[in-house]
Amino acid sequence: MYRLNTLHKGDSIQLIKDVDDNAVDLIASDIPYGIGVDEWDVLHNNTNSAFLGSSPAQEKAGAVFKKRGKPLNGWSEADKLIPKQYYDWVSSWAKEWFRILKPGGNVFVFAGRRLAHRCVCAFEDSGFTYKDMIGWEKERAAHRAQRISVVFERRNDRISADKWIGWKIGNLRPVFEPILWFSKPYKIGGTIADNVLQYNLGAFNETILKKYGQKPDNIFHVQSQQDDSGLHPTQKPLMLMQLLIELTTVESQLICDPFCGSGTTLIAALRLNRKYIGFEKEEKYYNIALDRINKEAYELKNMLF
Repeated sequence: MYRLNTLHKGDSIQLIKDVDDNAVDLIASDIPYGIGVDEWDVLHNNTNSAFLGSSPAQEKAGAVFKKRGKPLNGWSEADKLIPKQYYDWVSSWAKEWFRILKPGGNVFVFAGRRLAHRCVCAFEDSGFTYKDMIGWEKERAAHRAQRISVVFERRNDRISADKWIGWKIGNLRPVFEPILWFSKPYKIGGTIADNVLQYNLGAFNETILKKYGQKPDNIFHVQSQQDDSGLHPTQKPLMLMQLLIELTTVESQLICDPFCGSGTTLIAALRLNRKYIGFEKEEKYYNIALDRINKEAYELKNMLF
């Protein structure tokens, strides 16, 4: 078992095997979505040289979409296997998450809309109960849908361009991200109330929602603050992670983030007097997370004296 309140550099799929059985109270993690945000987010057999490249239009648009992804219907028959390969990847570590979690313990997983269903199936097949999908409504969301009339204009097809004015290629603006909520089943023959008495797990703290300005709904409206960006391309608001932690745990319980990125979940655990264990594979983000944790621990220590 790792020392508590530590961040470890390496692949959590391997490192998490050294965490004890039934040791963790909550796992909260923004896992890779498998949609090619960057090299670390490629979780399928990528054989097309255009993937993760950039087009002149993307370079002109600036920093919003830096990489070229695969179109929804792919470029080849092999691309149709991407959802199944994502399921296989999640399945390769979900059973370990199940093992280390206490009965009644919860998991919050940020998963992309496109492959969230595969994540749900992998978790269910690993033993978890799928409780709900929370929608985190964002205040900002980039919209990449292209006007199809522009495509026809480039082809000098004025008739088609005029006919299809107002039509776009792509998706609606992604104003929410799914947070998948799973739980480890409590012991057979017992009740949730019994599990709460034994493990302090199994229920959720509805009153804490008011603290964060939320209703007891499965849509969360949590805005990003100035410090909630710039450290990682998929960085989540600190307040959102604090909400998820306080919703399902009490002080001194253990929080684990196997894909901790810039360390936001661990910072939230520190501020809420929870213990934590984190893992991060990419050296750049490991160093950022470690620096944030050290600064946060120093500031909290000074506040006590």
